[in-house]
Amino acid sequence: MKKILTLVLVSALGGVLTLGAYKYFLEGNKNVVLSTAESNPTFVQTNNVSNAKAAYEAPDLSVAAENSINTVVHVKNLAVSDGQMTIQDLFMGRHPQQAQIGSGSGVIITADGYIVTNNHVIDNSQELSVTLNNNKTYEAKIIGSDPKTDIALIKIDADEDLPYATFGDSDQAKIGEWVLAVGNPFNLTSTVTAGIISAKSRSLDPSGNHTQSFIQTDAAVNPGNSGGALVNTKGELIGINTAITSQTGSYIGYSFAVPSNIARKVIEDIMEYGNVQNGVLGVTGGALNSAFAKEIGIDETEGFYVQSVMEDSGAEKAGIKNGDIIKEIDGLKISKFSDLSGHLSTKRPDDVVNVVLLRDGSSKTLSVVLTKNNTFTLPMVGQVKNAKKEDLKKFKVSNGIKIVQLDSKYADYWINNGVKEGSIITAINDQKIETVDDAQKIIKNRSSYDPLRIELINTNGEKERYNFR
Repeated sequence: MKKILTLVLVSALGGVLTLGAYKYFLEGNKNVVLSTAESNPTFVQTNNVSNAKAAYEAPDLSVAAENSINTVVHVKNLAVSDGQMTIQDLFMGRHPQQAQIGSGSGVIITADGYIVTNNHVIDNSQELSVTLNNNKTYEAKIIGSDPKTDIALIKIDADEDLPYATFGDSDQAKIGEWVLAVGNPFNLTSTVTAGIISAKSRSLDPSGNHTQSFIQTDAAVNPGNSGGALVNTKGELIGINTAITSQTGSYIGYSFAVPSNIARKVIEDIMEYGNVQNGVLGVTGGALNSAFAKEIGIDETEGFYVQSVMEDSGAEKAGIKNGDIIKEIDGLKISKFSDLSGHLSTKRPDDVVNVVLLRDGSSKTLSVVLTKNNTFTLPMVGQVKNAKKEDLKKFKVSNGIKIVQLDSKYADYWINNGVKEGSIITAINDQKIETVDDAQKIIKNRSSYDPLRIELINTNGEKERYNFR
């Protein structure tokens, strides 16, 4: 069997967002309103015309554009991907590959050449080059990436100090605020488009499996702009342009950017730790709406409903319980899952967050220490976590990870073979497993054509081996 994991960054949500233009009719140099205070209508002078016009004029974005265009670069990626397998390849055990050239944009964030872009721009890269706005081209190397947030960090060695973007606070960005989308999609020097922030904490994942929390704008963004800058009127970087929704592949009114606070945290983690440090609250559940509230028999229609609390998590230690409704976190109102997941994406293990929740109609505020994520979804099996010493002692093994939730698609198969939640996986593809990090590395480096071999101790204490193709 094989499992193909696909991150869909461009979805077909359809529809067109139309902004209406309102014409204000003025009489001479005066704006008028109708007064209904008397039976006979009279006309009363209001604001001066110049002030009325000023309220509806777009701000001057030239300074923001000037400050940002030289910080945005063109990224060219020569990638190698799996080609179409023939019957001969299958019998010969060959994995055909083909070269592909892709391009995108990036944003310089330090004078010595660190550049942030999208993971999908540099994915599978064999050769990577960066062209600056002054047409100078440099070879680039990948420092690290995070597919979960679609953020990557690359580096060039330039012969001079480079202009770089200044990070803004994406949490302070407001709906209706003017923004610029700056990209270098065709290696024709940087291109600037303008729009407003249409929404925040937006998710494009209907399944809810990905912790997406995008800034949505109506600034025109097309393929090739991925990895470019979303800046405010001060020229501060508040997002990394990542996706559009379109039925044609071209811009139709919706574009999405990873908030700068998330991008900044990811690249700081990569630079300091070599990987992303994710702080976990330790709850599972779903966002409330009218239908969900009616189903579980409550009146609240906003917030995050806690259906379960993870063992040994910060949420459990702080006293969060099943049935609680999370209303705020660190002063941020929680209306949907992406509000919660987006804020947590800016946090690390051992960070403390203040959670306001409803329990039996009463409000409570709890301080929660975030923990390191020690769970992983293992293909074909389900969710696994690091085993405790007592878990290992119970089965008389010295290493392994614990199955905490079986994959619903294969649960019947496992149960019929005597494998239940609580079983211990000791090896994957003949490699000894100590932690979920070990399992994650093996799966990440495994080709989709390779078999998956699992050695485990079932709940009866029997060692078994399973081989999947």
